[in-house]
Amino acid sequence: MDYNLIYDSWLTSPYLNAEGLAELESIKDDEKAKEYAFGGELEFGTGGLRGVIGYGTNKMNVYTVRRATQGLAEFIKAQGAAKKGVAISYDTRNKSEEFARAAAGVLLYNGIKVYIYSAPRPVPMLSYAVRKLSAFAGIMITASHNPKEYNGYKVYGEDGAQMAPESTDEVLGYINRIKDYFSVKSVEIPSLKAKNPAALVVIGKSFENSYYSEIKKLSLSKKAVKAVRKDIKIVYTPVHGSGYVPVTTILKKLKINVSVVEEQIMPDPDFSTVELPNPEFKETLSMGIALAEKVGADVVFGTDPDCDRLGVAVKTSAGDFIALTGNQTGILLLDYILLRLKAEGKTPKNGVVVKSFVSTGLAKPICDNYGVELVETPVGFKFIGEKIKEYEKDRSKTFIFGFEESCGYLRGTHARDKDAVVASMLFAEMTCYYKSVGKTVYERLEEIYAKYGYVLDAADSFKYSGITAMDEMNAAVNAMRGKKIDSIGIYTVSAVRDYLSGKRTTEEGEEELPIKGINCLYYELLNGGFICLRPSGTEPKLKVYYSVKAKDKPRAEIAFAEMKESFNAILKG
Repeated sequence: MDYNLIYDSWLTSPYLNAEGLAELESIKDDEKAKEYAFGGELEFGTGGLRGVIGYGTNKMNVYTVRRATQGLAEFIKAQGAAKKGVAISYDTRNKSEEFARAAAGVLLYNGIKVYIYSAPRPVPMLSYAVRKLSAFAGIMITASHNPKEYNGYKVYGEDGAQMAPESTDEVLGYINRIKDYFSVKSVEIPSLKAKNPAALVVIGKSFENSYYSEIKKLSLSKKAVKAVRKDIKIVYTPVHGSGYVPVTTILKKLKINVSVVEEQIMPDPDFSTVELPNPEFKETLSMGIALAEKVGADVVFGTDPDCDRLGVAVKTSAGDFIALTGNQTGILLLDYILLRLKAEGKTPKNGVVVKSFVSTGLAKPICDNYGVELVETPVGFKFIGEKIKEYEKDRSKTFIFGFEESCGYLRGTHARDKDAVVASMLFAEMTCYYKSVGKTVYERLEEIYAKYGYVLDAADSFKYSGITAMDEMNAAVNAMRGKKIDSIGIYTVSAVRDYLSGKRTTEEGEEELPIKGINCLYYELLNGGFICLRPSGTEPKLKVYYSVKAKDKPRAEIAFAEMKESFNAILKG
């Protein structure tokens, strides 16, 4: 249907609210704006919805949220699971609480019980609530680390992991039957603090305390923490997000000194003190680093708006602070967890570590050193969650730790998604442990490189825009699929993994991969490094992941620059 016709139908609808009417009237002469808002519909995939906040079928607003929720409600009723209910949480972004209340209202209208947090709480606490309350599904209102203009709607299954593709497809089927966005009925919920219907259960502090008790059980160095915690200083910034309460709570339970960046405590949906609320970037941690230098801290933590990603900066031997990459933090946590389990004689015989295939190649030698199996998954923590569910069901393996290069980590099975709260606890006690044996976290990282070899892991991205952005990104990967690439700069390509066809191709022939159906190309390099090309599933970015093996950091940086230049030339040629 012509986007102008849809635009007109929204503009003239008696059900469009005053804010929406004003916004749509303001773009009446802007064809590009109208095409973007109404030229398509927000795609409901395994990550739910994510888009720019605003009015239209291709944006995040109460009407797109209600339509998606009605589809979910129909799915739940078809499964006979209305009484099991749905858990809901939300972060500190613009419209997050409003969207959470809108979703709750639709579920209540459909006779479905709702459990909802009374204040912004992170992804892991939503995942925990789904499992602990035996709810049938969960909804998290967040756009994770995206810019302030975005918000999103993530759906979780009853295992606490993001909803499986098969169930998502069924929900999508119900959503697509709803042609009129204004036809969805709901119960009005003006405030979570007011008296609400009995079927709406507001989650209280006692329940939240059970979450803290659960993750505190995952501590690995209680004696070391007790011995040196008075000598450790940690600076933390929630970057205006939902992590402030849970992260400071768990660190205080360890009785570790925590200094919080005051200017970044309060919720601020515009994230006005940072360019991007993404702790993967050192710039996002800059205020934390400045405070750490002032108070003489050992480490800096930063979490994103929904507190599922942890960014870390540590003090070097020279006394300055460096921001760790997500891979470096993952390596340190992995090595620490396996080291302490081995020391305590608690390494499971069938223990397994799970990571995404774009995450650092250093995980393999570390796992081999400790005699633990490593399993790879596609990008997206939901796939790690699926592995946990699989192992729990058939008891074939015991999950130890999972991580992704994008600052996502999970220890324990209390949640089935990234958990920056438990990651903060583990990194804090790891800092204490190494302090107790006379070294720093940075020195331990240097020891790891000295033992296994230096690996530089880096990522690059190409931004796309407009209604056809996702199609253009996929087309770029498809174009690369048609090129025969024997070398990239000075590096010989030893194999190509095509995760769409599920084939790995070498000079000797083809073999099946355990993963397929994902538009992603992975170039194995003869020296053990790799380059991976994949379109983002949540934002208009074509991502390139590099893993460079070298004798030391200076050589790795030179090699990376040459590799990146050569690959970009191939990509654009």
